[in-house]
Amino acid sequence: MLGWLDWNFRIAAADIDESRQPAEPARYYVMRVSKQKAEVPIAGTDQGSVVIAADTIVVLDEEILGKPQDEEDAFSMLVALCGKTHFVHTAIAVRTNAEIKQDICSSAVTMRDYSIEEIRAYIATGDPMDKAGSYAIQNRAFSPVEHFGGCFASVMGLPLCHLERTLKKCGIFQPKHFAAVCQNHLKYSCPITDQVMAGENVG
Repeated sequence: MLGWLDWNFRIAAADIDESRQPAEPARYYVMRVSKQKAEVPIAGTDQGSVVIAADTIVVLDEEILGKPQDEEDAFSMLVALCGKTHFVHTAIAVRTNAEIKQDICSSAVTMRDYSIEEIRAYIATGDPMDKAGSYAIQNRAFSPVEHFGGCFASVMGLPLCHLERTLKKCGIFQPKHFAAVCQNHLKYSCPITDQVMAGENVG
């Protein structure tokens, strides 16, 4: 998604402990993890560098569904999600010099009532294996979602409007309008862009 913005950037891995703390609420967890990612020192960066970190989790009844460990795990997650509404939380953290600013996009996602046969066919494609919750909202063949009216990009992993408003809060960078770029690539008319850019906590 950052590639859509024609930026000169590089990707750096953040080797941190992503274990959830006892009784830690899901939203607190994802905010903490994104902040810890942003705090990791990156070789070759200078004081003027901007570091962007993000973390996305799928939450069903306060249980975090991460990336599946194997096909059986993916099957269990998709069965659990079938026909139900869950939340996707994507937290971002932007580090400029020693300062970190954060934002979070929380989206309610309702899955359709897909069949066991459809689950097995989807798993056979390999697509669920690197996805939180074992699904990709943008997968047109499986088409797992029945109802969604929030930030499509956030469920994919990076809410660009939330990123834009966070960068503006940093005061050192005035980005172009990410919403138009995002919607053009996703072919999605986002119903919440204006609210997000007005500072509302919607997802």
